[in-house]
Amino acid sequence: MMKKQFIFIMTDTQRWDMVNCYKNTGLSTPCLDALAASGVRYERAYTTQPVCGPARAGLFTGLYPSSCGSWANCMPLGDNVHTIGQRLHDNGIHTAYIGKWHLDGGDYFGNGRCPDGWDPEYWYDMRRYLEELPDDRTRIKSRLPQSMDYEDIAPEFTYGWRVMKRALDFIEKHKDEDYFLVVSFDEPHGPFLCPQPYASMYKDYEFPKSPAVYDTLEGKPIHQKIWAAQKPHPDREKFKIKNKYYFGCNSYADSLIGKVVDAAPADAAIMYTSDHGDLLGSHCLFAKGPAAYDDVARIPFIVRMPGGLEGEVYDRAPVSHINVCPTVMEYFDLPIPKQFEGGSILRTAFDKNAPADDSFLIEFGRFEVDHDNYGGLQLMRCLVKGKMKLVLNLLSDDELYDTEKDPYECKNLIGDPEYAAVRDEMHDELLERMNRNRDPFRAYYWETRPWRRDAREASWFYTGWTRQRENEEYEPRQLDYATGLVMTNAQRPKVSAAGFPKFSHLDELLAWIEKDAVK
Repeated sequence: MMKKQFIFIMTDTQRWDMVNCYKNTGLSTPCLDALAASGVRYERAYTTQPVCGPARAGLFTGLYPSSCGSWANCMPLGDNVHTIGQRLHDNGIHTAYIGKWHLDGGDYFGNGRCPDGWDPEYWYDMRRYLEELPDDRTRIKSRLPQSMDYEDIAPEFTYGWRVMKRALDFIEKHKDEDYFLVVSFDEPHGPFLCPQPYASMYKDYEFPKSPAVYDTLEGKPIHQKIWAAQKPHPDREKFKIKNKYYFGCNSYADSLIGKVVDAAPADAAIMYTSDHGDLLGSHCLFAKGPAAYDDVARIPFIVRMPGGLEGEVYDRAPVSHINVCPTVMEYFDLPIPKQFEGGSILRTAFDKNAPADDSFLIEFGRFEVDHDNYGGLQLMRCLVKGKMKLVLNLLSDDELYDTEKDPYECKNLIGDPEYAAVRDEMHDELLERMNRNRDPFRAYYWETRPWRRDAREASWFYTGWTRQRENEEYEPRQLDYATGLVMTNAQRPKVSAAGFPKFSHLDELLAWIEKDAVK
């Protein structure tokens, strides 16, 4: 019987157009190009949130960041949240996670402790890497890109190399088992440490500017204008996108991925993606933050399945990181948990015309709970639906983009009467998704936007519905607040004692509760 082996590979801060098979910008990524040629390249794939920790939350829990507790960096997953590693482990699948985690509530490097479900022998977060280094001076060197100005960095010194070597060890030692292996590189995220020839490969290179670089932010949200003011570049013609170490590390990460792919069994499933992109000056903005622009939210996504398509491009619909966990569960012939907030896209790896979810969310809460910078609290909910994007910026101005007519997202259509009908329809769907997902920030203020003329009157009790968790094998069935009885319907109007009708006898009241109130 053929073994079921799934290798999930990810990078950090790698834009979709930093991979050559997506767009030839002069960056070298031959290994990822080869992987795409042997599988399916997804043309429009998106993160659930363009920040390291929350993006991983969506990837490894099957829940949106707002649903699982990790909606900003350094916020841990909820105690009642179970990762794909734990779910697979409990179904007899060997699971191992090697590399950057960022979901334990600790600092950037993690706390060094292996979470439930993953093989502790292979657990290797960034804290463990730092603890391997011999002294404080070496630790500091590992965090300084300036190190490469003075000396060549040995491959063995980099975090990515050590992650790769552990992955190869796992693949060799467990070749006769069913397994799910995560290989999570921090590269090409800063400090961009990479050996030669990568460190000098792009010393004279300039990343091509897209039309998005010339966006003046006219008609755009006020928070983006404040963000842009932190690093102004008034002359966009003279502005150059140059970062030799970032782009060198991008090609270095590609080479490490190539070693993992080459070591993988021929019949293993391989999925590759990145957590998010980098704005690189597009829309006058830098780094990452509360924006849903393709520059930061669109990511590379490649899948190679045994017996699947080869060299195909899936462009029928956009896909999301929220689809990863259900896809993995289906691959291992396991039921998809009710709590998952996306659907499987496994079929698209075998049929480029297969349907996928036609819409999903991109979120933002804050960059990091420990930071006062990066804009602080900036609540954003974005609905991607086909070629349209609706972005609600709760504390700022909203956005609407037609990415078919305006692929660089320079024209905000939120007030355009020609798009009012599709805008309002998308708004209704976004609200419904927030409600269904038990978004902790849902309330009337997402409905009463200045452009929504037919919004219902604000209510302190909002919808009046209660939305308890769908219970599963990991916890006892929740009890209904009004009755103390086992909950039979997770979504229902909230019933309180004050809301009970009048009956002649207690038995009549109890019968009504059993028949109508609980269900």
